[in-house]
Amino acid sequence: MLSMSKRSILTIEDIDCSTSIHNRDTETESSDPNRNKVMLSGLLNSMDGLLSCCGEARIIVLTTNHKERLDPALLRPGRMDMHICLSYCSIPTFKELTFNYLGLRNHHLFHDIEEVIGEAKVTPAEVAGGLMKSRNVEASLQGLVTFLHNKIAQRDAA
Repeated sequence: MLSMSKRSILTIEDIDCSTSIHNRDTETESSDPNRNKVMLSGLLNSMDGLLSCCGEARIIVLTTNHKERLDPALLRPGRMDMHICLSYCSIPTFKELTFNYLGLRNHHLFHDIEEVIGEAKVTPAEVAGGLMKSRNVEASLQGLVTFLHNKIAQRDAA
């Protein structure tokens, strides 16, 4: 982190998966000296040092599937200024994706999709993938309807 250049972005994916970055209140750090790991205190100190350099335009992106496992010191303003939840596809997101990929603002199949998209619990990437399967608008949207219903059926069967 100390060698990051100006105007750069650092991404640390799945930070919750590192055994040494967990919440200090709920986890203990491993004492195994053979593990190549970053300790929470070292990460916090590096972030504070980087962020204290004004005008350097460095962005640090941390991803996690379990925000609740992270130490509150890591989440505080000044270290992590934005928290963005990338959740399942909502109706407004679906409409934006259909406009971006198919140039549509409305279609008779929108109603069918809107009825099940919340229950299907699909990601925006899955919806976008479905929308790109065919250049034919009708086929693309009908395929998405089928995909959503299949997703619900698979979840119900499990």
